[in-house]
Amino acid sequence: MRIVITEFMDDDAVATLSSAFGAGNVIYDPTLVDQPDALAAAAADCDALIVRNRTQVRGALLDACKRARVIGRLGVGLDNIDVVACEARGMRVIPATGANALAVAEYVIATAMMLRRASYLSTADVVAGKWPRNALSAGRETAGSTLGLIGYGAIGQMTGALAHGLGMKVIAYDPALPQGHAVWGGAARCTDLATLITTADVISLHVPLVDATRNLFNAERIDAMKRGAILINTARGGIIDEAALAAALKSGHLGGAAIDVFATEPLLASDVFAGCPNLILTPHIAGVSFEANVRVSSMIADAVIQALK
Repeated sequence: MRIVITEFMDDDAVATLSSAFGAGNVIYDPTLVDQPDALAAAAADCDALIVRNRTQVRGALLDACKRARVIGRLGVGLDNIDVVACEARGMRVIPATGANALAVAEYVIATAMMLRRASYLSTADVVAGKWPRNALSAGRETAGSTLGLIGYGAIGQMTGALAHGLGMKVIAYDPALPQGHAVWGGAARCTDLATLITTADVISLHVPLVDATRNLFNAERIDAMKRGAILINTARGGIIDEAALAAALKSGHLGGAAIDVFATEPLLASDVFAGCPNLILTPHIAGVSFEANVRVSSMIADAVIQALK
């Protein structure tokens, strides 16, 4: 059995695969994702391909996978994998469901608290001898505010649980979950998106990028948010109209935003977010902590071993 790993994976998990299949049969090169020819050559005789979110398992790469039986995804989103085409070829696609939920949930809560308090981005001023105490004294506490979750799967539920611990009210919108589903005990169910958008002090997105969610937060929906509200996206780029978000931040309509995923990654140097106030931008790492990487990597290593043996 031959395993090809195209992006970074925890070393212990790589060692587990090497122990199961032999070190010479496990190709681990985190730079393969940026070498399409070398990647295609390595994939040609692999039995399992293990990827993160940057490797596009479709088109030429999928054609190159002549004998692969398993696609392991070090994460949960599957928009970089043509799942239908993989399954049609007899390939099993295995995501690391739930393994990085806590990392994403902590990111959401931490950035929500930072942006509501609006007191943590003044280091340069304080070092320079300024003392913006009056300007930073109107920040808001997290307890008592309302968190709106759009998408209430494993990550949304974990985020809601942490929010409850801080004294937040949690509401959620997820038309895929029926009214009587057991998970609704952790959040008040919104039956329509408009109600959540106009009610929440903090909105966090937890949905995949599909036709129905592309530009879900366009200018109209962003304008409908409460003045001073916070918008957080750890789901997928393309769900938010980035130009509309930038305009809402610059106008002061939104109190802040934390964005971990973008329509184009990496961002262009002349991106629309330049000069936006109260904005936290991170490079698609909300679900990647030390602990989450260990959990995700271990889960996928074990799943690939079980699938191939």
